[in-house]
Amino acid sequence: MTRLIATTLTIFLATAGAVRMLAAGQQEYKPPAGPTPRTSSGKVDFSGVWEKPYVPDMSKDGKGQKSAGDLPFTPWGETEWKAYDAAEGDYTGACLPFGMTRSMNTPEPMQFMQSDTYVSFLFEQNSWFTVVPIDGRAHRKGEATWFGDSVGHWEGDSLVVDTANFNGKTRLDTIGHPHSDQLHLTQRFSRPDLGHITYEVIVDDPKTFTRPWKNVRTLTLRPDWEMMEYSCEENNKSLWEGRIKVPKYKP
Repeated sequence: MTRLIATTLTIFLATAGAVRMLAAGQQEYKPPAGPTPRTSSGKVDFSGVWEKPYVPDMSKDGKGQKSAGDLPFTPWGETEWKAYDAAEGDYTGACLPFGMTRSMNTPEPMQFMQSDTYVSFLFEQNSWFTVVPIDGRAHRKGEATWFGDSVGHWEGDSLVVDTANFNGKTRLDTIGHPHSDQLHLTQRFSRPDLGHITYEVIVDDPKTFTRPWKNVRTLTLRPDWEMMEYSCEENNKSLWEGRIKVPKYKP
């Protein structure tokens, strides 16, 4: 089954997560209980399909989400934030990559696939993925990208994913909080039991913010879910009929 959806920043259309929640009715989902699973090498195993909190605004608390509160903008960051108008062209409406934080913020499921060398984040949103080496190697030096360059390492039972070298063309969240190409993300994953992941992301961008800030969330294991295809194309009907404007980037 293919999901072909015209997305804009200001309109939240039906998603796989919403459909699944409606299908399950109003009963509160209870994840499976049990101890933290481990791989054959003894590392915490994050494999599985996970339900993420929907975080359209990283400065606000929500279910399963503890925010940073008011964001500490620099003068440049404040100007970028106040000037943003999704109606004048948001990149997601043109089917461009969401970027790391905005992909983690979406309500669609994600799947972790893990080996001793790599962990892969499979985002149902637009069927994007990120492959992260977790063997302690350094960042690659190359062209800046939408999702940045990620490397991981273990700190005890926590997996720490360090991401840099962003192209600065994305937004942090649905509401449009800005960042620059100086963005540096530190994501920390721990699994206290079978059914949950504790997730922390630290946002450090000295051009946009006066200090680092963080969000803390809880992800829930969904063994009853399977990943689905999600397609957003350049010939998006709302784009060529003029309801979505192509974003304009500064040279």
